[in-house]
Formats: sequence, C-alpha cells, structure tokens
Amino acid sequence: MTQHIPNTGDDRLERGRRALAEIDGAAGVKVIAALDGIAPDFATYLFEFPFGDIYSRPGLDLRSREVATIAALAAMGNAAPQLRVHIEAGLNVGLSRQEIVEILMQMAVYAGFPAALNGLFAAKEVFAARDAEAAAHSTGEKAA
Repeated sequence: MTQHIPNTGDDRLERGRRALAEIDGAAGVKVIAALDGIAPDFATYLFEFPFGDIYSRPGLDLRSREVATIAALAAMGNAAPQLRVHIEAGLNVGLSRQEIVEILMQMAVYAGFPAALNGLFAAKEVFAARDAEAAAHSTGEKAA
C-alpha cells in the first residue's frame, strides 16, 4: 500500500495527476472531465493542491487520509457526490466495506444521525454499483 505519492522533483500538476489516478481512479477522471466545459482551471487546482500537495505528503498513508476524508465529508452533510467519490477511493486504497460502514456510523456521535444515515446510503449506492460492475464484468456485459 502506498504511503504517499513521492515528490520526485516533478511539478505539482503531474504529482497531482498521479495521485488522483491512484486514489480515485475512474471517479476522479469523471470529476475532472465534468469540469472541462465550465471551469478547466478549477480542475488544475484540484490536481495541484489536494492531490499534488496534500495527498502527496508523507506522514499519513492513503488509507488514513481516506478515513479522514470520508468522515469529514459525511459530517459536512452536504457533499454526497464527493462522499461517494471518496468511498470509492477508500475502497481503492484498501479500506474494507465494513471499515467504511463503521466510519460512517461513528459520524452519528459527532455529526448526528442524519449525517450518518446519508453517509450510509451513499455507501450503499457505491457498494451496489461496484457489485453490479463486478457482476457485469464476470458475465462480459456492461454495467447499467
């Protein structure tokens, strides 16, 4: 498991692109593509700051960073699309479904039951989509 995306002397943008690809995979690519028609510069900011600077720092592994991100987004209560992307990212970097469910349940204590419920429902959507994709892949079909 990757501890962090090493700074190999490349620029923030390239480091951010590598980190986004590793952490968010296809979900991150979709977010960046969606910005193309409205705010391509904002996509660059997303590559550079969160992924090129913060996620690429030593000190926390990617798993730990996603635990914190999932908890924060769930606690905010108004970031369901971003929460779904980071639940995917959590799975991509080694969190289990049960760990994600426990993170979201923990939010009931600090952010309230509505935030925890919304987070759990977001996780349910992500898990179902992954299951459908895996089933379609195993039968050679394309997931709906």
